[in-house]
Amino acid sequence: MKAYNTMQIDFLSRSSNEGFARLAVAGFAAQLDPTLEELGDIKTAVSEAVTNAIVHAYPHSIGKIRICARLYENRLLELRIQDWGVGISDVEKARQPMYTTGGEERSGMGFTIMESFMDALRVRSAPGKGTTVVMKRKIAARGDEAL
Repeated sequence: MKAYNTMQIDFLSRSSNEGFARLAVAGFAAQLDPTLEELGDIKTAVSEAVTNAIVHAYPHSIGKIRICARLYENRLLELRIQDWGVGISDVEKARQPMYTTGGEERSGMGFTIMESFMDALRVRSAPGKGTTVVMKRKIAARGDEAL
């Protein structure tokens, strides 16, 4: 399946860029005319993925985060959030609710939230090499419209 439109943005792992990432993805996804609920779900999932990269991938430094977004003919939005930070040694453990490496102030619910708001979630990571989160969400057609 080939994407009919794509975008890519790179930004630094500063907490101030989390809102920018949300809005950039929301603007791109708007081409599919999502409902406000669908758009809110996408923005929340992006926030969680970007915040994970900011907090966990680069705990003591500033690094690069990349978002690649793709739109497919079947109204599918694919998002890839990538960092080149410390990586995750045990992805399955990290995906468990309440697990965190970020201290008491972190909820440990990032992956759980991403999974609940998107149709599919895949996480690949290697210690010292970074993490890639791929999320997919199909946007419901409204009325007679079809892509």
